Amino acid sequence: MSRFTKDGKVREETLPSTLQRSGEKAQDTFAATLDSAEEQYGDGERARRTAFASLKHGFEKVGDHWEPKAEKGPSDEQAAGSGAAARPTAGGVDANSSKRHLYDLAKKLDVPGRSGMSKDELVQALQKANDRETRKAREAQ
Repeated sequence: MSRFTKDGKVREETLPSTLQRSGEKAQDTFAATLDSAEEQYGDGERARRTAFASLKHGFEKVGDHWEPKAEKGPSDEQAAGSGAAARPTAGGVDANSSKRHLYDLAKKLDVPGRSGMSKDELVQALQKANDRETRKAREAQ
């Protein structure tokens, strides 16, 4: 089944739940990249990783959904690399953004202890907060 309707809109039910709660541009980016990657790599993990990598260049995960980044670009070391080496990702957190931006997101997500955290600690705390918000949103469905 195609991820797009005849009028070019993304079928939300074909998207991961975090993208179902995200804006149209994020949905379009993921769906178009996934379709293209599946043509090249086949249906599977590699195609999904490619689609998420494309999404992370323009969007960051905030809580249970994806929001546009202020500046496009790789979100972590894995995204900045060639893809040949397996490095851990930041799970949608824009680890390359400023500490101030990460702190503001932590404040938005009510991360406790955020004022004393280093940049790396903020990234980890945001990953946990995002996972928690995503779990809550899935349970509410």
